[in-house]
Amino acid sequence: MFMNILRRKSFDDLLAHTQEKKLNKALGAFDITLMGLGIIIGTGIFVLTGIGAAKYAGPGLMLSFVFAAITCAFVCLAYSELASFLPVSGSSYTYAYASLGEIFGWWVGWSLILEYSVGASAVAGGWSAYFVGILHSCGIDLPKALTAVPAVLIVVLATALLVVGVRESAHVNRILVYVKIGTIFLFLFLAAPHIEPMNWQPFLPYGIHGVFAGTAVLFFAY
Repeated sequence: MFMNILRRKSFDDLLAHTQEKKLNKALGAFDITLMGLGIIIGTGIFVLTGIGAAKYAGPGLMLSFVFAAITCAFVCLAYSELASFLPVSGSSYTYAYASLGEIFGWWVGWSLILEYSVGASAVAGGWSAYFVGILHSCGIDLPKALTAVPAVLIVVLATALLVVGVRESAHVNRILVYVKIGTIFLFLFLAAPHIEPMNWQPFLPYGIHGVFAGTAVLFFAY
């Protein structure tokens, strides 16, 4: 029984299974890159930056960005190596199943589902907060019981878009990424003249521990 939960699929079996049920490659390298940018430049980068600066790192958050980027770079290198060694679908689930055994693949697979669920909920909640804030600035205040409705609607719309097709979703993502990148550059252009280095003192109000705490927060943003 114990050995059964540690059984592994061989490299040849995984490749053969992939060839039998091969997914259509609807996205190119450019679409994949924009998809990554769309995930990074989203609710996490807009919301968690302020939270990380206020509660964890202060002005030292700029160091947190560097450490989070380095961490993500190592994660990317690991995934790149795994994907080139085992070019099959399934992400971390398949890699864990092939290398460590079925029980670890099962564990990793459900962890991925939990990760995506929490991430989608956080993004939907952040989007909803933005939308409610915009309505408030226009003089429209939703009842407290309805403030979560925009989050539900954005999840439904995103799901419907994915059901329509991956290629169509990629086209919409392109537009959104262009808008978000333009928004960031517009913000930098307007905010740059108002930078006051005196506000950077003290640079590490929470110490180096705060910088690493901010790194953990920003890792989610990345």
